Amino acid sequence: MNNIKEILPQNLTKLRLDRNMTQSEVAEKLNYTDKSVSKWERGEAIPPVDVLKDIADLYGVSLDFLVTNTDEYATDKTHNQEQKIIKANKVIITFLAVSLVWIVATVLFAYGIVFADQVFWIFFVAAVPFTIIVLLVFNCIWGKRKYTFILISALIWTGLAAIYLAFLTFSYNLWAIFIIGAPLQIATILWSQLKKS
Repeated sequence: MNNIKEILPQNLTKLRLDRNMTQSEVAEKLNYTDKSVSKWERGEAIPPVDVLKDIADLYGVSLDFLVTNTDEYATDKTHNQEQKIIKANKVIITFLAVSLVWIVATVLFAYGIVFADQVFWIFFVAAVPFTIIVLLVFNCIWGKRKYTFILISALIWTGLAAIYLAFLTFSYNLWAIFIIGAPLQIATILWSQLKKS
């Protein structure tokens, strides 16, 4: 195991440089001189424990992290960057799938205007529950469980609204269809309360 007197100076220097700070800026934030910071980074002195705590707070790391081998730090930093990229890609893929729903709705709407000489606005209404279905599928793949129930609730009510509006275009006022939403919503709430073992 490496000596703390070797590890601490390396970590202090690396953390400062990663944040694009000068020794003077660090010293100012800690109410010390830049000479003290320089000595700490060269391994000529070790800061008192209370100052180590202030340094850890300044860099957003733990005290233990300050005296841990920097190879682990590099691995953690790379891992965090990879996780951010993966998360961003998941969001982009989800929104690409959602945009596909709206592209189909737009094409069908345009087809109605150009070839059928009718305005099929109902395709945009139907796109809302289909969008929620897409979001629900992707949330089940890599999302959080709590969002599943929010999406199911949204699907219930937007689905019922789409059906109501579709029948309304044919002069059928099926307002009572929304009554179905109440037991479905209650079932969703109860389902969300089930605990995993």
